[in-house]
Amino acid sequence: MADLSELVLRSTPFPHVLQLTLNRLSKRNALSNELIAELAAAFRAAAQDGSVRCVVICGAEGFFSAGADIKEMQQRGFEAIDNRTRRNAWKDISDFTKPLIAAVDGICYGGGHELAMLADIIIAGEGATFGQPEINIGILPGDGATQRLTRVAGKSLTMLMILTGEPIDAATALRTGLVAQVVEKGRALPRALAIAELISRKPPRSTELAKASVLAAYQTTLDAGLEFERQAIRYAFTTDDQTEGMKAFFEKRPPKYVGR
Repeated sequence: MADLSELVLRSTPFPHVLQLTLNRLSKRNALSNELIAELAAAFRAAAQDGSVRCVVICGAEGFFSAGADIKEMQQRGFEAIDNRTRRNAWKDISDFTKPLIAAVDGICYGGGHELAMLADIIIAGEGATFGQPEINIGILPGDGATQRLTRVAGKSLTMLMILTGEPIDAATALRTGLVAQVVEKGRALPRALAIAELISRKPPRSTELAKASVLAAYQTTLDAGLEFERQAIRYAFTTDDQTEGMKAFFEKRPPKYVGR
């Protein structure tokens, strides 16, 4: 039975797949400093665990996360969302090198939306909504939305969401590239887990290299990104899994990847 005192529940629904469930349900999974710290600890552990090849993060069916903890901000001001511990925890999550999938059903607002955008793939239920409502309480996004959302969805939609505070629905999120797929309401998690299970059967080093190469497109010039990709595939050719993958292909059998 899950420990209801834990802010992040950990489970292994498939071999090599770790599920992290936000568990601050009474506050609609508002991202308190304590929750962020616990989540970062889970990602640090997953990064060091060779048995973990893909991670799925989710909330409850009615909400992924309502955003940052407004009560903490009222009590502590700017320091509530910009302290060294929280910054380091957020970086541990954003720097996670293994494939990460977010399953979003219901509301995904503010810091919760910024957390979802750290995922490599977002799967949304039909009733999901995505928003940055910080302007409504006199502030603006502080955990990356002005930068990441602009890179994914473009300037105009980002301005609309951030300046009005109005959310968008799952269909709009799909059209703009914010999410990869929209599924029936309540089915985001099963679909995310199915994708994670598929990824977990791929060669682990190659999935990490592929993730890093795609992310380089957001952080470098085209020429630098192409060189990053070239060096990544060069390294992939030195792995045992590459040898196994090609051998299995010619022997017409499923490959057995071990992560080397």
